[in-house]
Amino acid sequence: MIRYDLILKRYGPLSGPELLAPLIGEVFPGRIALVSSFGIESAVLLHMVSRIDPATPVIFLDTGKLFGETRRYRDELAAHLGLSDVRSVRPDPTDEAARDGQGHLWMSEPEMCCHMRKVEPLERALRGFQAWITGRKRFHGGSRTDLTGLEVADWRLKANPLAGWSHDEIMAYRDAHDLPMHPLEERGYPSVGCMPCTDLPRPGGGIRDGRWSGSDKTECGIHWTVNGRPVASKRSA
Repeated sequence: MIRYDLILKRYGPLSGPELLAPLIGEVFPGRIALVSSFGIESAVLLHMVSRIDPATPVIFLDTGKLFGETRRYRDELAAHLGLSDVRSVRPDPTDEAARDGQGHLWMSEPEMCCHMRKVEPLERALRGFQAWITGRKRFHGGSRTDLTGLEVADWRLKANPLAGWSHDEIMAYRDAHDLPMHPLEERGYPSVGCMPCTDLPRPGGGIRDGRWSGSDKTECGIHWTVNGRPVASKRSA
């Protein structure tokens, strides 16, 4: 039996590589995965993991609606960092054909679209893992404002090693290690998701304001439950 309470107490105050190293190498060897969007800030966390163990499984949710630039960045960055187990996970094709045969579900039922293309594939991809790593940060705002470094979610440990890092710290780390930029960053995108649901943010807006622009939806849903109980999304924050 995993004593999550002891893990939270011992490792909860740590962050960055100091948190990742024991989780990957000692606490959950072979049983922890990094879930990465290969987005604007993703290179930092991927680099940290690659320096600890480049064979750590990396789960990439390929929704079928992503920017081509994101897929190419995934390949470039994985090769650059020597990541040897990047798993691109797609929606179930039979389910996709039944629910979204025309590919327009994102317009009429965005919550269902995200559920089918991200939540359900992630649930399948995480089977067999006892912990997973996310790149969420408090400065992104909304329901992420009170984010902790470690939490127990859906009966797994969820590690957020960059929870307390600032935007300046993220950029400083990336520059110090000369990590490749996502190509859409140069075009003004501070956060990137699926192509139909990502826009440039309005001037002075938050870092995630371009996600699901024009609607009250601001999270895809993969972080909406903790042990089966709904948690506040940015829609209600």
